[in-house]
Amino acid sequence: MSTQLDAACIARVSLHDPANFSIQHCQTSHRLVLLQYWNIPMDSKVLELGCGQGDCTTVLANAVGEQGKVVAVDPAELDYGAPYTLGQAQGHISQGPLGRRITWVQQSPLDYLSSLPSPSSPSSPPAFDAAVLAHCLWYFASPSVILATFRALKQHSKRLLLAEWSLVATHPSAQPHVLAALTQAALECRKPQESVANVRTVLGPKQLTELALAAGWQLERETRVQGGEGLLDGQWEVSACLSASFAREVEGQVRDERERAVVLALRDACEASLEGIPGGRKGVRAMDVWVANFV
Repeated sequence: MSTQLDAACIARVSLHDPANFSIQHCQTSHRLVLLQYWNIPMDSKVLELGCGQGDCTTVLANAVGEQGKVVAVDPAELDYGAPYTLGQAQGHISQGPLGRRITWVQQSPLDYLSSLPSPSSPSSPPAFDAAVLAHCLWYFASPSVILATFRALKQHSKRLLLAEWSLVATHPSAQPHVLAALTQAALECRKPQESVANVRTVLGPKQLTELALAAGWQLERETRVQGGEGLLDGQWEVSACLSASFAREVEGQVRDERERAVVLALRDACEASLEGIPGGRKGVRAMDVWVANFV
């Protein structure tokens, strides 16, 4: 029988800076919270789209046990990412105790799904017990690409399990995170070329649910959870939004002066929202997370 690891052990499987282990530990602990709402049984075969450096992949691999399998798909180049690249992070995980349960695929989600054989008949079981998209939906190029992905998943997975930032800040110190995300999205939708930014397509829970329903899924249950105090995503996104390079990008990318004013006004609102937060930027918390199960 498989012995499941605790949060600290799973976090150590990932490539991390030992001097800042708490960062990885909080990211892993957060994904263990998500797992409680997804209820993935032992021995499951799970497809994870948008796996990135594997923060959720390790949690899923631990959950499915020695007889389970996780296929982790991400389109990014293996030299993408900092302080560690995807190639470094995924390679490190593969050498660890969970590596045998994981298959990494460097391909766009739609290309990967189109490469899978279609079920031989309507009664044939899908290839995967569950498909997981955790904190990756904002990386998609557009709502139409998300819809196409949800439709393609319908014939290959029994369940669709989602987790994404909710655009809700139950804790007042998380409000700057919401504004930073919306500010970056306002810039992204005005860029003429393809982007590699963290925030490309911002969709809230209502819109994501509508896309899933349009793709043929049924909402089984949903909830909203607050991010732990150690999650630094809010601080990272606020810092990106308020950086000098972001302001230069707005000036260089947004040609219409009214549209440029909107993006800069959102940026100003993000900065102003820090005034009532103890510690300023270092006191920013991550916004709430929406977690949903579809069948």
